[in-house]
Amino acid sequence: MTAMGSPKSKPALQRLGHDVRGARLRRGIAVADLAVRAGTSPSTVARLEKGDPGVGIGTLADVLVVLGLVDRLADLVDIRKDDLGLALTAERQPRRGRSFATTLRRQRAKGKTAQGDPDVVDPDGASF
Repeated sequence: MTAMGSPKSKPALQRLGHDVRGARLRRGIAVADLAVRAGTSPSTVARLEKGDPGVGIGTLADVLVVLGLVDRLADLVDIRKDDLGLALTAERQPRRGRSFATTLRRQRAKGKTAQGDPDVVDPDGASF
């Protein structure tokens, strides 16, 4: 029984399965041998190679271990290369502003006092 997947994910899963098959064939490993070494069934390996979305990620990881490619699994979602996520995080960062002490020093340097200018920061902590 095949699990349903998103229409957008189907081509990516098919490409992944095709690449797993290619890696297996390059290594000269039969489906049955890969299945035994990965602790799964030959039919599950065949489903993985066809891009079946119902094959568990743990099975994929076990197959990649046998193929010597498990390190690639960790690179699938490398947040250091997530351009959209990095851009969104940068937008949410607080903008650098002047500290209270810097504002107070500048006001004093200009000779302003809290009583004479309504926009001046009051050194006692209140601003009106």
